[in-house]
Amino acid sequence: MLTLSLGSPDSGAELRALEPWHAHEVFAHIDAAREHLRPWIPTASRVVDVETAGEFLQYFADQQARDTGRLYGIWVDGRLSGGTLFKNFDTRIGIAEIGVWLAPDAEGRGLIAMAVRHMIDWAFRDRGLYRIEWRNSPDNPRSRAVAKRLGLTHEGTLRGDFMVNGNRQDSDVWAVLAHEWPSQP
Repeated sequence: MLTLSLGSPDSGAELRALEPWHAHEVFAHIDAAREHLRPWIPTASRVVDVETAGEFLQYFADQQARDTGRLYGIWVDGRLSGGTLFKNFDTRIGIAEIGVWLAPDAEGRGLIAMAVRHMIDWAFRDRGLYRIEWRNSPDNPRSRAVAKRLGLTHEGTLRGDFMVNGNRQDSDVWAVLAHEWPSQP
């Protein structure tokens, strides 16, 4: 299993694959952060027990097997504290969409930006993708700030295109193209 350190070696933060056998840990994490996550991600309302956590994880395991998505966890000091994912991953047309979430006690450390930077590097360098997208609610300033920090371009707002808790939300669309992404050492 690949484990990637986020930040300095003593930061205690790691990015690792989330797999079906993590169902108990994912449920506990989502349950603890549910009210914080509920306004932004449907998973906060869908993962309500270990069984639904396992279904969520199996969905992404199946996507990874088909090379159409991936799911990663962010662990801080050995505790699952958030995650990142390729919600869509299409090598035929060279486009992927990244999604993220983080527990409130892990915010403010730059973990999402570091994790997403690794994901974008991998998608462009190793997989040859052409475009990476990021979508967020216009009402989510933290998510918008990460997109800006990563140097993504705001391309517009899709009105009412995303459902969370039975409510339609707008989505700001950000993107970066392979030739715009700074090469990493």
